[in-house]
Amino acid sequence: MVASSILVLFLLGLTAAAILAVASRLLHVAEDPRVARVEACLPGANCGGCGYPGCSAAAAAVVDGTAPAEVCIVGNIETSQRIAAIMGAEVHFKEPRVATNICSGGDRANLIFDYKGVEDCRAEALLYGGEKSCGIGCIGLGTCVKVCPFNALRLSEAGVPVVDWNACRSCGKCAEACPTGAIRISSVTSVLLHLNQTDDCLAPCMQKCPAQINVRRYIQQIKQKDLRGALLTIKEHNPLPLIAGRICPAPCENICRRKIVDEGVAIHTLQRFVADWEMQSGIRVPLYCNPPSGHKVAIIGGGPTGLSCAYFLRRVGHEPTIFERREHIGGMMRGVIPEYRLPKKVVDWEVQTILNLGVETRTGVAFGRDVTLKDLEREGFEAVLIATGAWKVPPLGIENDDAEGVVDAISFLERFGREGPDMSGVRVVVVGGSNTAIDVARSARRQNALVTVLVPAIQRKMTANKDEVERALEIGADLRFLTAPLALHVENGAVSGVTYCDLAYDDPGKAAGEPKPVSGTKAFIEADLVVAASDRVVDHSLFTDADGNPLFKRDKKTGGVSANPTTLQTDIPNVFVGGEVHTGRNILIQAVADGRRAARAIHFHVTRGAVPEPDNQQVQVIPETILKNMHVTYTIPRVQVPLTPLEERRISFKEEVACSISYDVARKEASRCLRCGLTCYDADAGAEYTQDDDVRPIDRPGSE
Repeated sequence: MVASSILVLFLLGLTAAAILAVASRLLHVAEDPRVARVEACLPGANCGGCGYPGCSAAAAAVVDGTAPAEVCIVGNIETSQRIAAIMGAEVHFKEPRVATNICSGGDRANLIFDYKGVEDCRAEALLYGGEKSCGIGCIGLGTCVKVCPFNALRLSEAGVPVVDWNACRSCGKCAEACPTGAIRISSVTSVLLHLNQTDDCLAPCMQKCPAQINVRRYIQQIKQKDLRGALLTIKEHNPLPLIAGRICPAPCENICRRKIVDEGVAIHTLQRFVADWEMQSGIRVPLYCNPPSGHKVAIIGGGPTGLSCAYFLRRVGHEPTIFERREHIGGMMRGVIPEYRLPKKVVDWEVQTILNLGVETRTGVAFGRDVTLKDLEREGFEAVLIATGAWKVPPLGIENDDAEGVVDAISFLERFGREGPDMSGVRVVVVGGSNTAIDVARSARRQNALVTVLVPAIQRKMTANKDEVERALEIGADLRFLTAPLALHVENGAVSGVTYCDLAYDDPGKAAGEPKPVSGTKAFIEADLVVAASDRVVDHSLFTDADGNPLFKRDKKTGGVSANPTTLQTDIPNVFVGGEVHTGRNILIQAVADGRRAARAIHFHVTRGAVPEPDNQQVQVIPETILKNMHVTYTIPRVQVPLTPLEERRISFKEEVACSISYDVARKEASRCLRCGLTCYDADAGAEYTQDDDVRPIDRPGSE
């Protein structure tokens, strides 16, 4: 019985084999010989990063026309060229992509499970919700390291992955294996143009910075003596670190978690240190740019927004041209902000770094007068950015505000702010509480003028930088807080004095709303020169057509040109707007941020025809990241930035007030950074300086 069963099975198998053999002969399709030739060009990694199950399938896809010659992400340009030669095709530039770890580790968020199962990140995340309460944090079991076929990953001593970018071939295996998103695959374009999203591992400082600079990473690179890496990290999102390091009011520092235990990290001082290191070396750190894409973009305005947009567009491969009405590039950074605050050589170095990338400029060309949108379109520009700033200073709106001796702040700074002519004995009254007003006051005082500033707010409510206000007071400027001018007095056709009054808030404790005049408080002050510096606004007369009709809608809130807040796209689809012409008077780092945001939108517009808006964009500070209590081990005093002696400041005009810090001081300040993530931080930050006299352990309750 058994033998007969075996015989039957044998005969059935034999019959099936015969049928299959006949079928294979009848249905056989000869494989295109090019498949084998293409496969021979591929590295044989079978990593699947191209989207096909292996190199053989990828080769077949190339031959049947469903995949390009550049299909292999592991191979290089030579690989693509060999495949293209077989297929008789052209090779197109394909931007390289590498793995990036967005988690910095440290003493991370509290463990919420004591998991004893399989040592695999995915298993732990799936079964127990992850080891860390930080939603984006690295679980730290090294699953990404195990799946990498190119040995491009290793775990650091802190238990987080470190990527070897030279070995990485962008197969994406690590990103697929990571259950929290701590490992991602990125390209130069995606890094430069990425907008913060709520599922990124964002420290509070990174959320608050308008330019979204990776503060945590560049400070750690300073600490690790990698100044070149720190500079490149900063320049991923800010092409003007020399300038920002001098005049940025540093909103990032106000939200630094370090403030919970002592003082915030001197973030913008460290940024300046890194940028100064490059300039003082005299050698620019090379910046990678993609090959020219053929997409031409016109940028109207050579200030911080226009320069930043040109920088990012050029780095991702496009071809920007800046049109500037003045004879030099730089906007208010060059010619308006005083020399002692922002030296001309600093601006020139920063501008030249951007121009060296291949950015074309045309100076002495005014929008509306010398060039129009139609002219630019005829010349082949696919998109236009309007970044002309807010240069118009409104009049004071009081009696005799047009008299001789009454000037606006921009005119004053352009005429007197750079050269510093002697103004001994001249009585100057400045009206306003902005940075521009304080620049006027300090400039006039350094020129030996007698300076009074009528400030319509209490000191802490001024829009001017706190440090700049203090430096104006130090050199003898008379700041009269909560005051406003009522009328200007004129003698022989020229201004001779100002009548002003006191102001008060409805609720002095909260100092909210607009302060109102206090009756019976009129006073008079003599003046030879009155400078209007209450505001700077957009000059909309520039944006009209031949018939005088407005080209763009006006934003009622900001007074600038209306545009989509994310894409900065106006009602004219190929025209974008950014900087103060959109936001109204603002800080420099916001102008830089707008330049990058505009570059992102323009990139998508010229390459895809539409600009995507991320649905999880981080706009407000993420609530869970605001901590009330922290357990930090050491307290370290914040760095004190050296200043030019006060007596020198009173008699010099071009000597920079704030000086750079030393290398050793910068590294110690960098050690104060807690390497924060969403909720995690390094409690032992600064432990390497415990032998210093000024570093002390923090006593905790119940730690006896």
